[in-house]
Amino acid sequence: MKIPVLLPNIFDHPFTYETDKKVELGQYVVVPFGKTDVVGVVWDQFEEENSNKKFKIKKIKKILDINKLNENTIKFLNWFSEYNLVPKGMALKLHLLSSEAIENLEEKEYLKFNEKLEIQKYELSKEQDDAFKDLVKRDEAYRTHVLQGTTGSGKTIVYFNAIKKKIEKGFQSLILLPEIGLTNEFEKKFIDFFGFKPAIWHSSITKKNKKIIWSGLASNKIKVVIGARSALFLPFKNLGLITVDEEHDQSYKQDEGVIYNARDMAISRAMFEKIPINLVSAVPSVETYNNIKLNKYEYSRILKRHNDANLPEHEIIDLKKYSLEKQKWISPKTLEKVKSHLDKGDQVLFFLNRRGFSPFVLCKKCINVFSCPNCSINLVFHKKNNQLLCHYCGYKTGTDRNCVEGNKCELAFSGPGVEKIHEEVKSIYPNYKSVIFSSDTMNKKSSVKILNEIIENKINILIGTQMVSKGFHFPNLNCIVVLDIDLTSQGHDLRAAEKNLQLYHQLSGRAGRAGKPAKVYFQTYNINSDVISQITDQDPFLFLEKELVLRKNYSLPPYERFIGLIITSPDQDKLKKDTGNGYYWLESDFEININEHILKTNEFLRNNDTYQVIDLHPLFIDKNSIMNEKYSTDGIHLNKLGYQKWIDIINPVLSNIK
Repeated sequence: MKIPVLLPNIFDHPFTYETDKKVELGQYVVVPFGKTDVVGVVWDQFEEENSNKKFKIKKIKKILDINKLNENTIKFLNWFSEYNLVPKGMALKLHLLSSEAIENLEEKEYLKFNEKLEIQKYELSKEQDDAFKDLVKRDEAYRTHVLQGTTGSGKTIVYFNAIKKKIEKGFQSLILLPEIGLTNEFEKKFIDFFGFKPAIWHSSITKKNKKIIWSGLASNKIKVVIGARSALFLPFKNLGLITVDEEHDQSYKQDEGVIYNARDMAISRAMFEKIPINLVSAVPSVETYNNIKLNKYEYSRILKRHNDANLPEHEIIDLKKYSLEKQKWISPKTLEKVKSHLDKGDQVLFFLNRRGFSPFVLCKKCINVFSCPNCSINLVFHKKNNQLLCHYCGYKTGTDRNCVEGNKCELAFSGPGVEKIHEEVKSIYPNYKSVIFSSDTMNKKSSVKILNEIIENKINILIGTQMVSKGFHFPNLNCIVVLDIDLTSQGHDLRAAEKNLQLYHQLSGRAGRAGKPAKVYFQTYNINSDVISQITDQDPFLFLEKELVLRKNYSLPPYERFIGLIITSPDQDKLKKDTGNGYYWLESDFEININEHILKTNEFLRNNDTYQVIDLHPLFIDKNSIMNEKYSTDGIHLNKLGYQKWIDIINPVLSNIK
């Protein structure tokens, strides 16, 4: 009998094998492939016959003792492959552990997930109870429900109750979190509520634990998984509910290898599995809010904080009045405010969304800016490791560089990162214990100890990146200082306003959670900033409504879709030849459009009395309004000669500014 078997590799079709045994759809089998044996899955379609080539059909070697992959999950993986433009075999690889599947393990391997532990009782408020009832109202079929609640309102306990109801009916449940750094604290909260351990799934767990969890889910021995985006592809035997916490978070987007958005794929898997899914957020994404408006998603809101705790007050510190000292990044006025909080025993957070010591490094002699050879973005200096690091691809290099003039580079560091702020804080408050809270420090074994010390108020001052805003509960944190509000409000990302609102709402929500008076201070040169007014408005739906109007007017998502075309080759000339006219069309069309936007922006700035405008654009373009090749290698970014010309023009102007 001929059987189609899909292999976890870069193939978009199954291979045909033979067997004398009864084999069913979704069964895991071992088959010969080339010189090795590979685990595959019996699939729902045969490969297309090739009349030009004839292959000897090989036999299936073994049928593995694993509960078969259900038909709905197979349909989901087929759809996932087509939607995300990846081969079916690569979709299967996300499901399997590399190229192996785990047969049923001994019962003792799952004991820790079934051990009965002490629980705490959580009473739901009237508002929480209403939201819970909404969550479980239609609980037996596919639907997407959005749970929106103020930070600190107890959203987690509400959806825990919904999960508990599913478990009692014999179903499994999946909880997706955006950051693996959240799992330790979240696991404690889970155990307190449910009285048993969940399975934790992310890239840092051991290979042994991955095998136990994979097998336990396939055999229905493990009931709940808390995991990062990859947990979405695990082999649940009886999945009954998916919950996506912080659904707006950009960490759900995978940008390397197989590219996908885990939140969107979770909704699709729920649809194929015919089960409900809950999206949870303080500030939903624009796409989610639009689907609420279109009645595609149901939703509930929790407007009050737990125990009626007040949201923190906001105060703006005008840096035009209270200027920064040279090479300092915290205003004297800010320090005065912070000291009053420390004297009261409050925990303080200085927020700066930049890892490392300095985000911009150049040589004083040759004006060479150190950038990543893979990504062309600026390398960030990490003083602790004395390294230059790319925060996109992970490229690392030392600081010992030779100048193009033949001498050692004389490095200059511009702008602050959390390491530089930490140095400044330690020099000002030497008697207070401080710590950096970022992915560089909190994804290590020592992070559990640091978290406990923060919760117990043994650490007085935190210097944190956006990681600190994601779901942590620090009962003594009552003072937050935002250092870079002006910088984060700039940029060309169409989602910049949305991301800022989500980030700073979440960040503000870290303060005052235990009911004490709390404050968030914004250092800014622009006291009339829209960003600050949006943050201080407690109803995010007002912003989302305005953002949708803006997106619609400019034909932006969710009303239109964008595509990215990546054309790569180690040989640029061959690339241009092989792609023909298409390359030049894309290149010239893109550059002309970019230049149109630049011209419009410059015109706007010239007509605005707020700014002194130096229009450099005409100096860098040719007669066709395209970037001059003399000053740019890619038609968008300046090269070394371009930056030198830029500096020569700007410096005399800056020297005359008093």
